[in-house]
Amino acid sequence: MRTERYIEPRDVPLDQFPASRVGAARMQDLASAPSASHPRVHLGVEYARVAGSPLHLQVIVPPGDGEDDRLPLVLYVPGSGWGPQDLGQHLAALIAFARRGFVVAVVEYRPSDLAPFPAQVQDAVSALAFMRANAGRFGVDPDRVVAWGDSSGAHTSLLLAYGLEDPYFSGQDCGSSSVRCVVDYFGPTDLATMNDEPSICDHLGAESPEGVLMGGVDVLSAGERLERSRVLGQRARSRARPRVLILHGDRDRVVGFGQSATFADAVAEDGDEVELYRVIGADHGGSVFWADGTLDLVESFVRAALD
Repeated sequence: MRTERYIEPRDVPLDQFPASRVGAARMQDLASAPSASHPRVHLGVEYARVAGSPLHLQVIVPPGDGEDDRLPLVLYVPGSGWGPQDLGQHLAALIAFARRGFVVAVVEYRPSDLAPFPAQVQDAVSALAFMRANAGRFGVDPDRVVAWGDSSGAHTSLLLAYGLEDPYFSGQDCGSSSVRCVVDYFGPTDLATMNDEPSICDHLGAESPEGVLMGGVDVLSAGERLERSRVLGQRARSRARPRVLILHGDRDRVVGFGQSATFADAVAEDGDEVELYRVIGADHGGSVFWADGTLDLVESFVRAALD
């Protein structure tokens, strides 16, 4: 039932819409000064369906000037010991990083207890193929791609970068361009040697995260899976030579610093670009890796690699 004061709705531009003259006793005015726009987060974007189960991306798109304003893509793989991921753990920090001028896609992969290696890398490849195929939708420059991950996500990101042309990892058309650079936050690079350094957990048994990744067997008996999981081994088979930035704590209780040091030395000896930062006093992750100064370093490295 309409009241006597009923006003017929009509669509008008904001600047022609009448401002309310209704007041209240304790009302105060606040000027609507323009402010910086915020990134938009597309939650739960399905990028693939494997055996009937969907896999998702959380896609963070910063405000742009238009459809032609294509931005670099950061494919971020959260670490999880290759098990179920907490996709929101670093979302706030990644939103802040996206505001620096990047589209960030947070990748969900199949957990290793459901799908052993190399499923996680294959899923990351599928995610990259999806983002390149939907470059226009998300404002992505498909020729400027960064792979970034922490812990097991860094391991996945490195193998993604070195494995795009390898049928063992890639059954997708990811486009002609390679991953330009990798940001490796304290990732393992050789599962067979992880117990060669002090650690608070076992890395070789069948029930260890690495053993589950290898299919529920002792790591050293995993044969081809183990060999194909070695980052330096895959690098030797690949023509890809992305620049690599590594940050790793010197008190990492899960993945020993030597995993990064050995890898960085080998890359440098081949004459390729790698930067390794030993984070003094840092454990396996922590707020220091997401501090503004650290993200400044990451941004500077990434922009130099993309130029």
